[in-house]
Amino acid sequence: MPQVQPILPAVMLSEAKHLKFSKRAIQKRSEIESLASRTSSPALQLRFAQNDIGKWILILVGLVKEKRMPIRAKYVHTNLIARDWERLVRFYREVFGCEPKGPERDLSAAWLDRVNSVPNARLRGAHLRLPGYDDDGPTLEIFSYDQLIERGLPRANECGFGHIAFAVENVDTALQAVIAAGGGAVGEIATAEVKGVGLLRVVYARDPEGNIVELQKWS
Repeated sequence: MPQVQPILPAVMLSEAKHLKFSKRAIQKRSEIESLASRTSSPALQLRFAQNDIGKWILILVGLVKEKRMPIRAKYVHTNLIARDWERLVRFYREVFGCEPKGPERDLSAAWLDRVNSVPNARLRGAHLRLPGYDDDGPTLEIFSYDQLIERGLPRANECGFGHIAFAVENVDTALQAVIAAGGGAVGEIATAEVKGVGLLRVVYARDPEGNIVELQKWS
């Protein structure tokens, strides 16, 4: 006589939190998220059943959404790797009023090699406090490695981090200051109404090493 598999009752989310399941008992995360995204009921239930090999299978789950909590974090700096870090530090200080924060760095150690996966790395540079922030605000970290990997001129539509941006009082004057300090322009100055936000005057510029810097003013 075949063995009859037990029918298990529905389990509420509050109860399910205290249950333990093996990794193999849970469906792929993408499938779970797809199920959860199609269900708007706040009273979601978790139903568990046994399959023919006696493994627990998750059929309907709202637990993924409930457990997806952001980590506690604070944005602290943006790193810029320079061919000549001292030149770029001068540029951002003179043009944008950035100020040094903390001592200049000269780092070379086993822990650094483990972190960046660059053998025998040595990097030097400084952190700059960004305008508009106090001492506890994020910084622009400008470093140079002794051994650099060159790349072409950054383009606005390349994947990855694209640019940094500064709000300025006058976009035209700011662009002139960037050019006078050894930088350049990517495109032309434009003015546009952004629905729900305001009137934007903006241009993409380049620092002396070609990195893209947005200059913007909202009104």
